[in-house]
Amino acid sequence: MHRNYRILMTLVAAVCSLMAVAVVPNGYYASLNGKSGRALKDAVHDLAMRHTVLTYNSLWSYFPQTDCMPDNKSRVWDMYSDKPYYFESRPGWATSGMNREHSLPKSWWGGDVVPAYTDINHLFPADGDANMEKSNYPLGEVSTARYDNGVTKVGPPKAGQGGGASTVFEPDDRYKGDFARTYFYMAACYQDYKWKYTYMLTNSTWLTLNQWSIDLLLKWAREDPVSDKEKDRNDAVYRAQNNRNPFIDNPDLMEYIWGNKSGQIFTEGGEVTGDPELLTPAQDTQLNFGEVALGKTLTLTLYVKGANLNNSLSVTHYRGNDEMFSTSVSSIDRTAACSADGYPLTVTYKPTAVGNHSTRLVISDGGLTGSVGCELTASCLPVPTLSGVRALPVTEVTDTSFVAHWEPLGSEQLDYYIITRTTYNNNGEIVSSDEYTTDDAEQTSYEFTDRNKEYSYTYSVQSYRLGYTSAMSNVVTIDYSGITGVLADKPVAFIPTEGGVLVKCSEPVANITVYTMNGAEACHYDMLENDQVIYLPLGVYIVTSKQSTRATKLVVR
Repeated sequence: MHRNYRILMTLVAAVCSLMAVAVVPNGYYASLNGKSGRALKDAVHDLAMRHTVLTYNSLWSYFPQTDCMPDNKSRVWDMYSDKPYYFESRPGWATSGMNREHSLPKSWWGGDVVPAYTDINHLFPADGDANMEKSNYPLGEVSTARYDNGVTKVGPPKAGQGGGASTVFEPDDRYKGDFARTYFYMAACYQDYKWKYTYMLTNSTWLTLNQWSIDLLLKWAREDPVSDKEKDRNDAVYRAQNNRNPFIDNPDLMEYIWGNKSGQIFTEGGEVTGDPELLTPAQDTQLNFGEVALGKTLTLTLYVKGANLNNSLSVTHYRGNDEMFSTSVSSIDRTAACSADGYPLTVTYKPTAVGNHSTRLVISDGGLTGSVGCELTASCLPVPTLSGVRALPVTEVTDTSFVAHWEPLGSEQLDYYIITRTTYNNNGEIVSSDEYTTDDAEQTSYEFTDRNKEYSYTYSVQSYRLGYTSAMSNVVTIDYSGITGVLADKPVAFIPTEGGVLVKCSEPVANITVYTMNGAEACHYDMLENDQVIYLPLGVYIVTSKQSTRATKLVVR
């Protein structure tokens, strides 16, 4: 992955300087006390969900603190492979060949850019090859591995596992508890999500996880107890997005919700002392806006939550580039700060020049002893110029899957790619049109594991950088039989419209012929322009053109 060395090394240095050990405030988990069952899980949800939602391109600046080896801070701690990756081995990023991996696949909630998309509690740096092999498969125990790099196994599941999936991902024994507690966190924090894929999840009960998943995750968590790695990472995440994974701090909590203490009252959350204190943000929180294009404005939310405050809190920022940062208020009422939700303080970065920018945010008063300081950092870059993408033919077409491919047309730095896939039924009608994003710009293929062989598909690809997208690529088609074709680089599409067919093209289209279903020619055009309509009687037609490698079946209603 190509990166601006000077900018990113500055950000890494800023994050790595925050070496203070985070301590869980006395009353952080007090809201869980006295609750059981569904009420307890709801309380975990309410506590975990109110956190700073990070930007996707800022994640690499946090990984040196959350995922570094204890004996070698420059080496990546990768839970997917034993390949040696380093944060500072060469200009750019040493993480070339790695992905920002959603351990709970983003496709399971539909891939939308929602808070779960950048929640670093379940995002880990991962070897790109292993990540590609594990794809969007559920966790499970592999019966016979078709892929095994010594850390990651992929293959068919053991009996009773997989939730209907033919393939599962099995992590190494030393990380099984890590993944289990991560999934418990996700099942609580995002219990209100509508899950698109339910191999391990359910939309019909408050437990969020289905029974085979609960059994597996409890087993893994019991056999692989909380490690120092998880504790250290939990502290680092707390300084990054101001929430914690409760199942790491309170390992027994999983038993009260899903396990052998289900229905019992939880009383292990600690108590709020009588002294004024801030539960969030943590001292030395690093609020990193990541990379922002000149002319763009970005706002993040910092939840300020206190206990026993006896006066309003003061909010100030000073030094550095304080003129480029602003907060929604300069004073927070003690009642709002001490509420169950805390106060959502919005912090805005509006750069006026290209460069690295920072300032110090300080929260004080309210009866606190001393103050809590947060570092605000950001990088402003020029508006990107994007060359675009060429979509390539699919490979590995089966009754249930296919792999989409593409290649960039330029060499500029990118964040990731957006794949737009449209599904058609056998009448040529659109069933759905969805967007999918890659983990980063090194990924130039995407496996779809939900193919219906009765449907046909098209896909096109755009590159994304700092809030800007390239022009749409050409269109690739996958028809009912699995035969594939690539439309010309200057694509054409025929869309049913009232009374006929709408032509969409980037330049005039030659030799368009429309046939009835019995093979008779209905009409022919030597040339048509974009947005012209071919008017036809009601019926089913086949449309061909010089630019298309396959006929298009359309229904005019």
